[in-house]
Amino acid sequence: MVTGAVGSVPRLVVAAPSSGSGKTTVATGLMAALSARGFAVSPHKVGPDYIDPGYHALATGRVGRNLDAYLCGAGLVAPLFAHGARGCDIAVVEGVMGLFDGAAGEGELASTAQVAKLLRAPVVLVVDASAQARSVAALVHGFVSWDPEVRVGGVILNKVASDRHEELLREALDSVGVPVMGVLRRAAQVETPSRHLGLVPVAERSAVAVEAVSAMAAQVGSGCDLSALVALARSAGPLAGAAWDAGEALVSSPPPPLPSPTLGFARAGEPPSTPGASPPDPHRPFGPRPHTPDGLRSTPDGHPVVAVAGGAAFTFSYAEHAELLVAAGARVVTFDPMRDEELPEGTSGVVIGGGFPEVYASELSANEALRKRIAELAALGTPVAAECAGLLYLCRELDGMPMCGVLDASARMSERLTLGYRDAVAVGDSVLAPAGTRMRGHEFHRTVVEPGAGSSPAWGLRTPERRVEGFVEGGVHASYLHTHWASAPGVARRFVERCRTS
Repeated sequence: MVTGAVGSVPRLVVAAPSSGSGKTTVATGLMAALSARGFAVSPHKVGPDYIDPGYHALATGRVGRNLDAYLCGAGLVAPLFAHGARGCDIAVVEGVMGLFDGAAGEGELASTAQVAKLLRAPVVLVVDASAQARSVAALVHGFVSWDPEVRVGGVILNKVASDRHEELLREALDSVGVPVMGVLRRAAQVETPSRHLGLVPVAERSAVAVEAVSAMAAQVGSGCDLSALVALARSAGPLAGAAWDAGEALVSSPPPPLPSPTLGFARAGEPPSTPGASPPDPHRPFGPRPHTPDGLRSTPDGHPVVAVAGGAAFTFSYAEHAELLVAAGARVVTFDPMRDEELPEGTSGVVIGGGFPEVYASELSANEALRKRIAELAALGTPVAAECAGLLYLCRELDGMPMCGVLDASARMSERLTLGYRDAVAVGDSVLAPAGTRMRGHEFHRTVVEPGAGSSPAWGLRTPERRVEGFVEGGVHASYLHTHWASAPGVARRFVERCRTS
């Protein structure tokens, strides 16, 4: 599954006692400041978040990559890190939430602390000091001593009010024995606009995003001891093992065709399934495959074209997904559902990931030609994989505006935030997985789809409650669940094979 030595890329983890302390400002600013000084910086983000990696990519010129021990398993964290850090001088890893916060009820799983330990990386703790003075010593002491396997090697004080405030904070921290490696004053210009799911993605902000990253770099460059931070990164311990490689992952990690257990999944308003009922047959035929229309075949070299949605409305995607599709033999081409009236020439499969279609519903609806084309392909059995935003786009309507109409369902904005990790099992066969395949995913949205599942659901969710979710219709797999295909590379292989044969 992995190839090539991990090596000892200098690395550090930017963490904090809690969300809102300034991790993104410090991590992104540090990445940009080091890049400006000639370092090849590898950017990483703990957890499933898609938005911060966009800012990281803007700061470094390299793809931002996620490290998620829940989605991918602890064993893949170091190999995926090494894959992203190939050829780099230093790596900066932005943490998630508070240092020790992870998957609910799962101990340290998916926490910044766990990732720091898996990477043998030192931690620099970003502390919001705006409403404290001497108490900062007790706070930092607690984080330093809580887990002796986590090495907090430095502190960066954020939102410091004045020289006198800084003096009090430094004096208090002298007794803790952790060096202060930076002091950042309050600066409104480095704050980044947000909306209902967090920061506004880089793709939507263009020049404003560039200005924000430049401001972060300037603040970190002037307020932090970059030499000390680089020295801390160079103190990271060596990593054993090898770097992840998409091609090797496909060869050595076939998807296990597990039988689907009886889990008592139920749709809203329906009773749970009867205990002891026969599970779906994992070898059940996928169903009739319609003939592929002219112009929708593999390229002359035998590589099927997979059209991947992009643009401002669809910005959420893990880089490893496209890499796995390419390794499985596909030619990946991006299209913008807001602007492109036709899919890429030769399209034989469509992937529509996450994003904010609810913000751009009118523009997406106005592109009637593309909506109809996607509906036509779906009706012909063309493989279509849609996650979250993609699910909304395939619905009949979104907030009353016409969408693709592939699914007989409507979507609308909601005040309720749905957020959290999910343990899922494929209820039936689909273009992504055979029945019984178990995967872990993540939900993050403020929308509602009605009904929430079709007659053939995509997933049976085991956490936080047992229910079915999503739609499998012909070649379409649509769900709210974000998954990381590095955890199950066979998903990409299966999808590309369906593109060749549908």
